[in-house]
Amino acid sequence: MYRGRTISLSFPPFTPWVKRIVLACAGIYFLQVVLGVIAPNIAKYIIPYFGLLPAAVTRGYIYQVVTYSLLHGSPMHLIINMLTLWMFGSQEEQDWGSRRFVEFYLFCVIGAALVTLVVAYIGWGMDIYTPTVGASGGIYGLLVAFGMLYGDREIFLFPFPVAIKAKYLVAILIFIVLISAFQPAHGSVANFAHLGGALFGFLYLKMLPKRGLSYAASERYFGLRNSYYRWRRKQAAKKFEVYMRDHDRKVTFDEHGNYIPPDDSDKTNGGSKSGWVN
Repeated sequence: MYRGRTISLSFPPFTPWVKRIVLACAGIYFLQVVLGVIAPNIAKYIIPYFGLLPAAVTRGYIYQVVTYSLLHGSPMHLIINMLTLWMFGSQEEQDWGSRRFVEFYLFCVIGAALVTLVVAYIGWGMDIYTPTVGASGGIYGLLVAFGMLYGDREIFLFPFPVAIKAKYLVAILIFIVLISAFQPAHGSVANFAHLGGALFGFLYLKMLPKRGLSYAASERYFGLRNSYYRWRRKQAAKKFEVYMRDHDRKVTFDEHGNYIPPDDSDKTNGGSKSGWVN
């Protein structure tokens, strides 16, 4: 990549989740090959049960919307996907952190699967018994994110002595996939999965919280939990007031359910009007 006037031909670092995904995909493909040799009767069930088969997903095999991304159809399919994941995904994981990177990647993988399911049931170039495998849906989401976030970074197209800005390279790749999706001759390539991953990557960056879905969900959860505890405390305070009134004693709580001690006990509470605050 070009960084200013400096050309860097070094490989990016293997960030934690990029490394895990690469190792998982490579290990599973190795298992596919080994089983194909020593146990072909078992190997033939791998793609129907763990690839993305629309007819199976709608019958309850929901896990396929994720597991299909770990399978690959050929060594070249695996190598190209894993190199692309490494080249572009490592930068994003470094900048986002592992949690948001994994969330984004899975969001694109599942989004690509959903688009594929819709296209299959429409009957647009494939049917519900056509299996889809490969990490390309998630990877196209990463490509779109790279083009949007690092659009002016120049990428050196090795082995050609040409550099091109990331946003233009990504636009060209999306255009090629878009054209190929409507070409019957390319029916063996899951172009709609690629487009689905790219679309969901775009939607994630444009429409979802900056810190990610899991962060927003956790903030919402803790907010609701704290609201519930505050409500419980106020209810308990009201019941205690009634109980003490029935015993001819008066206690006072503020609007948050915190106990307000009598004025003559201010000194024992450091001059505070409330006994505790949560």
